[in-house]
Amino acid sequence: MSGDGMANAERAQPVLTARAAGLVGCAECGHVHPRDKTTCDVCGSALVSRDTASLQRVWAWLFAGIVVYIPANVYPMLRTSTLGRTQESTIVGGVFDLIDHGSFVVALIVFVASVIIPVSKFIAIAYLALRVQSGKPGTSSHFHLYEFVEFIGRWSMIDVFVVAILSALVQLNFVATINPGIAAISFALSVAFTMISANSFDPRLIWDAPSEGKPV
Repeated sequence: MSGDGMANAERAQPVLTARAAGLVGCAECGHVHPRDKTTCDVCGSALVSRDTASLQRVWAWLFAGIVVYIPANVYPMLRTSTLGRTQESTIVGGVFDLIDHGSFVVALIVFVASVIIPVSKFIAIAYLALRVQSGKPGTSSHFHLYEFVEFIGRWSMIDVFVVAILSALVQLNFVATINPGIAAISFALSVAFTMISANSFDPRLIWDAPSEGKPV
């Protein structure tokens, strides 16, 4: 058999999950037990094959994150006062201001952290949730996508950190002051809600095959 034929045969074989083998893994310590066990012998946590309310929480927190992300882009993220003149900048407006000042690298970092990453997380979480709801079996690529979303979530706060640092350092009364706008709170909430949504997702659902039925 050729290499391509062997690769296709491997992809066609169903993935043997712990659930299909009559086992259940502890979500806390990862220790594997027979499926009839209800408590982990190692850490004492309750053993559940699948989180029955996982997708409901995922969709609820994801929707909340999308809702508060809208004002985070509409309202000002930063309010700068210089010699009595006040200037307000949104996320995208701040990116263009950085470009005008020649700070292309900083502008790219802010744009990626504040726009590309949050929107990509929304799409990735919704994609995984819809795939699970449709009963399609996942692959290692889908599981790696979930791990990436969970890992990258913390870096979305970089814009909020920059605003907080500038607000703390630049407080020169009438000469120059920098204060966070209402968008900073909305953006922080959006990041937090999206992280909770990702953490609410039960990655074991990715491996469920159609023959096992929809997640319950």
